[in-house]
Amino acid sequence: MQHVLAKLVVIGFLLVAQSLALAAPKSLTVTYEATRNGQPFANITETFTQQDGKYRIESETRGIGVYALFGVRRLLSEGEVGPSGLKPLHFELHQGAEAKRSLFADFDWPGNQLNMKVKGKLVTAELKPGAQDIASLVYQFMFVQPKGESFKLPVTTGKRLKRYEYRVAGRNEPVTVPAGSYKTVHLQDAAENADEDSKELWLGDASVYFLPVKLVTRDDKGDIEQVLTGLHAE
Repeated sequence: MQHVLAKLVVIGFLLVAQSLALAAPKSLTVTYEATRNGQPFANITETFTQQDGKYRIESETRGIGVYALFGVRRLLSEGEVGPSGLKPLHFELHQGAEAKRSLFADFDWPGNQLNMKVKGKLVTAELKPGAQDIASLVYQFMFVQPKGESFKLPVTTGKRLKRYEYRVAGRNEPVTVPAGSYKTVHLQDAAENADEDSKELWLGDASVYFLPVKLVTRDDKGDIEQVLTGLHAE
């Protein structure tokens, strides 16, 4: 009897994984525009692809005006699509042409260890269940949407593993951006240091696969607002 139940549990997980993968598109191109304190800051182009239980995310940020001098910021996340959504295996961050500023992270799930390469040196951290990287984080919402009033998620920046904490500030909040008008789930930063470096997200509806249509980051230099300008799915 226990053997049969175990098989049913495994089959259930496989069905959930399959339904999650089918809910998200095979290929997705998303564009955003960003402003800093109301002034043009950058254009962002991202692609998401999944095939045979694997995914790949690429993000490219190009500064506008004087911000172009910082070079192109590129993110890469690769991994698996499983019962709980995205399971990263490898992450990269590149800023401009300076190789020394590049960051790398490898997720050793069997060993429960995150291996990060920072300025050529190995930095390790205990790998927590459900961990994401800063590229995969928002795409995880395509597979798992916030159900409760708050949640915590371990996320690597490439330098360290941080605990992101969000609370649901509102549901069905109307937001209009260049790509259209949406009913959103409003997430606010609930971390202890949120006053120093806070983040807010407005997750869109099923028409945009629950991806953020608006993001706001606040630090000591002001606000960076990022809004959805286009989305193409296949």
